[in-house]
Amino acid sequence: MRYRDRIFEDKRHDPYQTRGKYTEPSVCGDCGAIFHRGRWQWGSVSDGASRVVCPACLRTRDKLPAGSFTLAGAFFDAHREEVLALVAHAAARERQEHSLHRVMQLEQGADQTVVTSTDVHLPQRIAEALHHAYHGQFELKYGHDEYTAHAKWQR
Repeated sequence: MRYRDRIFEDKRHDPYQTRGKYTEPSVCGDCGAIFHRGRWQWGSVSDGASRVVCPACLRTRDKLPAGSFTLAGAFFDAHREEVLALVAHAAARERQEHSLHRVMQLEQGADQTVVTSTDVHLPQRIAEALHHAYHGQFELKYGHDEYTAHAKWQR
């Protein structure tokens, strides 16, 4: 039996992944990202571009994050503003390169802060930046569908 004769069911399912390609060029009416050369990116909008809503804006509108990141611990409580500034810097750097990787919401609680994102890779990037700067411990868990990620950092 050859491999191409079998049908494999892909268990990963991203509800915001489009079934087909967007027309080129397309521009997101909410954030201004453009779909050009097969990917979403930042740039100038050409005349006659189709108006659509990008997957990141759809996730934000639906309040359905792909990733979350939890900040906790005594060190975080003592250096909250400094750590959150580093989180914002890491998120901005990631968003500049990958227009769909964005922070959706920052929920500050009494003992922890939860950052939600539109992409599964952003929590890992933030955790690595914090680990590099402040050390501490971080753990990363992927959901059963392999399209959700939950990271936690503390020191």
